[in-house]
Amino acid sequence: MPLVPHSSYPGPPRYQLNGHFQTILPALTRKIQALPYERERLELADGDFVDLDWLDANSQELVILSHGLEGSTDRAYMKAAAHFFHQKGMDVLGWNCRSCSGEMNRKLRLYNHGEIEDFGQVITHALQRKAYQKIHLVGYSMGGSILLKYLGVHGKNIPEPIKTGIAFSSPCDLPGSIQTLEKRSNWFYRRKFFSSLSKKIMAKAEQFPGQIDLSKFDQIKTWRDFDEFYSAPINGYRDAEDFYWQASAQNFVEGITVPALLCNAMNDPILTPSCSPKHLAKNHPYFYVETPRKGGHVGFAIRNYAGPDYWLEHRALEFIEAHN
Repeated sequence: MPLVPHSSYPGPPRYQLNGHFQTILPALTRKIQALPYERERLELADGDFVDLDWLDANSQELVILSHGLEGSTDRAYMKAAAHFFHQKGMDVLGWNCRSCSGEMNRKLRLYNHGEIEDFGQVITHALQRKAYQKIHLVGYSMGGSILLKYLGVHGKNIPEPIKTGIAFSSPCDLPGSIQTLEKRSNWFYRRKFFSSLSKKIMAKAEQFPGQIDLSKFDQIKTWRDFDEFYSAPINGYRDAEDFYWQASAQNFVEGITVPALLCNAMNDPILTPSCSPKHLAKNHPYFYVETPRKGGHVGFAIRNYAGPDYWLEHRALEFIEAHN
């Protein structure tokens, strides 16, 4: 019964008063120096590409990092994790979803919470590059949802070296998360995501004339409208409902066959309790759910601790070592 009854998270700094502060302040103030990434372009089976950033420690053990919506390997939480695991003697691979590495991708479709084919190709490529004995998957927000779905869909057929999966702040129930995003108190996150994604939709309309109807922007009143008009059709889904079902990792975790941890803070401002499906973990031998009372969304700064690393990195390493 892998429900984690008591989280080891000691709590945030006192000035981070609530879930919003615990989300926004780490994103704004956490400073991580640039890393000596080795960038590699991976050509995908459909003719598109994703960019990979490597840190080589001459190890047979690899950590693969997956970022959140409109993130990249340059985000502080990604760089912090890359530096942390590299310092622990592991190879690190941070991958950028289509369009997220600073260069627009070639194909019409972008990326989304339910897209696992690109992730699978990244893993296959990593194993072709080096015969890793152990691989650990660590993802944040959307990246966590992707890895959990990947593990669930492929079940016993995942590559043998994959030993663990760790997902932080992941919207495993996408409809619930979308509904929460619509709250007035979440205008900041909604505006941030909408502004960034809208620019990409407009770029795609220019890249593929006649295939995207930009006039529908005038009809958008909710985030679901955006997904119905743009996210779903561009990414090959029938409609928003089909997209939300395919992109909700909780619909697939039953198939997980390696230890996998989902860690969502109870005060995460853009997740609902349904994003932490404890009922699925109660009788699952591999799916762990941990719900710290505080931490925000991909926050988890540590009270009275001045180091560059946050609880996220320590908890991921703890889980890896417990199941290695």
